[in-house]
Amino acid sequence: MRIAVIADIHGNLPALEAALDDIAARGIAQVLCLGDCASGMLWRRETAALLMAREIPSVRGNHDRWVAEQEPGTMRGQDAFAHAETTPDQRAWLGGLPTRIIPAPGFLACHGTPESDTANLLEEPVHGHLRPAAPEVVRARLGADGIAARVVLCGHSHQASVTQLPDGPLVVNPGSLGCPAFRVTRPPHSHRSEARSPHARYAILHLPEDGSAPSADLIALRYDWDAASRRAESLGSPAWAYALRTGFIPDEA
Repeated sequence: MRIAVIADIHGNLPALEAALDDIAARGIAQVLCLGDCASGMLWRRETAALLMAREIPSVRGNHDRWVAEQEPGTMRGQDAFAHAETTPDQRAWLGGLPTRIIPAPGFLACHGTPESDTANLLEEPVHGHLRPAAPEVVRARLGADGIAARVVLCGHSHQASVTQLPDGPLVVNPGSLGCPAFRVTRPPHSHRSEARSPHARYAILHLPEDGSAPSADLIALRYDWDAASRRAESLGSPAWAYALRTGFIPDEA
């Protein structure tokens, strides 16, 4: 059995379409989304519409929650744009997504950690960049439900990783499908996350039928990132355009 895992699309419709085509070409029928679906400086309404039409099981990310629940006057940036462009039905869908999904016995899917959609599970900021967290830190963030699982799927950090926790689950972050770099400026720990290439990233989870240990492949997929970059530029976001084209944050951002 194979499951394709996507996360952190952030309204990047060409990346989503390319990934779904690639997944179908590989003969994989089951797709799971780990949230942060539509918020971004790209195709917010169209991305939500495609996910809803395909009925792709999805967990709710922090940006999904903010777009659905915050007052429009308090929003700014990508969330304000997403709220303005999505329909009431799409915002209701985003807000109603579950915070966890169990795609198979012994598996747990969440956005950040099992208990938080704004915390990274596998990383922590060090000197302005994300670095791997110590195993004991990850264990604490997993909590009882995460530790009891065979596999935990997470997103949020946009950092693709396959981590085998000692005496614990396999933890897979597929990376970001549609936003290869971003910067967090809010306290207490401002930092940047950079994939260092513009590829659309997702993961393929392998579940052997004989019950042996699961494994995962991390995929970095070419798509028309120049079109995505031009879209961000047309909407007045040169920093998003640069990140989409390069996988890095511009120093002047």
